Amino acid sequence: MRPRTGLATITLLVLLTGTMTAQWVNYPSKNIPRTADGKPNMKAPPPRTADGHVDLSGIWDAGNMIYFHNLAQGLKPDAVQLTPWAAAIRKSRMDRNHVDDPYGYCLPLGVPRQYTRSPFKIVYTPQMMIFLHESIVGNTFRQVFTDGRPLPKLSEVEPAWLGYSVGHWEGDTFVAESTGFRDRGWLSAREAWPNSDALKVTERWNRPDFGHANVTVTIDDPKAYLKPWTNTIPLELLADTELLDSYCDNQQSILKTWSAGPPPAEPPSGGAR
Repeated sequence: MRPRTGLATITLLVLLTGTMTAQWVNYPSKNIPRTADGKPNMKAPPPRTADGHVDLSGIWDAGNMIYFHNLAQGLKPDAVQLTPWAAAIRKSRMDRNHVDDPYGYCLPLGVPRQYTRSPFKIVYTPQMMIFLHESIVGNTFRQVFTDGRPLPKLSEVEPAWLGYSVGHWEGDTFVAESTGFRDRGWLSAREAWPNSDALKVTERWNRPDFGHANVTVTIDDPKAYLKPWTNTIPLELLADTELLDSYCDNQQSILKTWSAGPPPAEPPSGGAR
């Protein structure tokens, strides 16, 4: 972790220390392919659902939080081009050492940051893909509807931390599209990439073998970025374990020791381009 990482993030990492090792460990799950020594065979072919799709079900983890801190990790320097509005907000956030990150105040992470921080479970049903997140700010869920409904009109819905999502299959790839996000969101912790209420997130999920998955994320936000940008996040299956409750229920007492002062008023995105 770089020294530049914000106080809010550091505080929450401390809170998480006990939680992440408190998984329901060493309980062998049924229907998991195993090697001769009884360990999960991560290189086995991916399972399939009754209707023939690759089954994304399972508990997944993005590992060392590289993409939590920087969703643009590994991309070329010119891949992410900010509008003046977004550049000003990002500079303000970094100048204040990231202490205004909503995550530090027990608020949700948003999409796609939600699955770059902590383990999460995917549950497949024919009508929706359900995401269950073991989040330090409180367990949260996300529904990606696959029943044919369109994305809602933004004028008809309340902006949401996790947006509104619909999905469909393209061969063995599950495609999820999400809009309806809150304005002035955070896409990354350390790098403080912002998003506006015009954000559209497209995710392309695939599972090449039993123990691994990839989600290719495209950020399309014309108020915050001059062009869409894409990155791929590798995921690893957590076998023979389960999610647990996880809440930052002592965060308010910690916040009393902060002396950063109130955050500056970030201007709304408006018609920024």
